[in-house]
Amino acid sequence: MNIMQIMKQAQNIQAKLKSTQEELANMLLTGEAGNGAVVVSCDGQGKFKSIKLKAEAINPENPLSVDSDTIEMLEDLITTAINQAEEKAANEMNSRMKSATGGLNIPGLF
Repeated sequence: MNIMQIMKQAQNIQAKLKSTQEELANMLLTGEAGNGAVVVSCDGQGKFKSIKLKAEAINPENPLSVDSDTIEMLEDLITTAINQAEEKAANEMNSRMKSATGGLNIPGLF
């Protein structure tokens, strides 16, 4: 196999990686707990998208005591906290990967 064939294969692999990453980013996957009282969504790359809470998750003894504004406020607070943690984790991963690879950008790695 000559160098041109190797380069062509590398380009094909890079294109497939990019396509796969785009497909994963466009997926929406959910997990739930408490018979749907808490539903969390993320994309196929594991990036958090949203959380939905039912009143039963906040006050199981008296769900009618929880208004929609309270639910929305809690969803927003949880979303903000998760997004901040994800951003910090991504920055840390990028920093460490760049350090580990000596600054070499390896597609699909970060």
